[in-house]
Amino acid sequence: METEDHLLSIRRSLVTLTLISLFVVCYFARDLLLPVLLGFLVALTLSPVTRGMSRIGIPYGVSAVLLIALLALAIAVAVLFSSATIAAWMSDSRGLQAELSRELSTVMNQIEQVREASDAVAELAEGDAAEEQEVQEVVVQQPKLVDSAMSVLASIGTTLLVALVLAIFLLASGDMFYIKLVQSFSTMDGKKRALTIVYDVERRVSNYLLTITLINAGLGLCVGAVLWMLGLPFAYIWGLAAFLLNFLPYLGGLTGVALVTAYSVISFDNLTQAFFPPLAYLCLTFLEGQFITPLALGRRLSINTVAVFLTVVLWGWLWGIPGALVAVPFLVVFKVVCDNVPQMQVFGNLLGQEGPSIRTREKPNRSDVGELKADKPSGPSAPA
Repeated sequence: METEDHLLSIRRSLVTLTLISLFVVCYFARDLLLPVLLGFLVALTLSPVTRGMSRIGIPYGVSAVLLIALLALAIAVAVLFSSATIAAWMSDSRGLQAELSRELSTVMNQIEQVREASDAVAELAEGDAAEEQEVQEVVVQQPKLVDSAMSVLASIGTTLLVALVLAIFLLASGDMFYIKLVQSFSTMDGKKRALTIVYDVERRVSNYLLTITLINAGLGLCVGAVLWMLGLPFAYIWGLAAFLLNFLPYLGGLTGVALVTAYSVISFDNLTQAFFPPLAYLCLTFLEGQFITPLALGRRLSINTVAVFLTVVLWGWLWGIPGALVAVPFLVVFKVVCDNVPQMQVFGNLLGQEGPSIRTREKPNRSDVGELKADKPSGPSAPA
């Protein structure tokens, strides 16, 4: 009995050390793992499309290059339309900060007028001195800000390039990795379980990312149109920002509201008029988050909100904003694996919502496994 307890304690210690080691490796190998993970996510999202195109006679390699080229073109167009404006904002960041300080100081001055005249004069003098000091610090740090921004942009470009190239190779390989996965198991039960996990991961991740991308695109169009009607300059930039920020659960909407509020205060002389753009942004993101997205996804993403929030915080702490963006797809993959591996079903139950979990895809039959083992050109049928 003591020996069994001792072995159980050793096993738990090894599991704890393994988890700590994985987090350490993920933290220090971010530059290597992030583009690889993004490449796999892009390939999982587009793999049903390439498989459908193969059924009509388009080779996997041609469809992979075509889809990735279209994706790269969309990214290039977005960068082309927004780069000039963003670069101008960055070069004039000192002026924008000073303008925001003046607008906010005007509001604070109106509040301070209710105090005694002597205190108001002293506080206003301190406010002016603090403002001048802040402006001087921004002037000194301006070159560092530009250099840092260029470094970040270069890093993002390299990450996207590696991810897209990897996605091309993965999509062009077709069902090769599925075939190798089936061949690596000796029993029929193992082959079925492996295929079930792979199909379920592909289906859920693809459905989630495609649905969220379409919803975010609609949100971006609505935000840009509404802000344009409200007279906010460069409304299309904020529409693009809403599209990108909404991939970040919970925190993206709040960040967008804060940024629109700051820019609206700078752009409008009347604070009442400056109040409407952030209010419109908040209302649109609230409608999207509370009604449109739950209606579109339904119960296909059966993960409780606490698990989603904690995962976003964890990966945001590890990898920053890129980690927060890939947190939910990573959690979806982990949930699928837990649902299909008996030893990990307790974790799947903890991650799931109340009530019955999502019905997973029916396990592949012997004919599916046989087709993969035979390496037929048409490949296995897509999951329902």
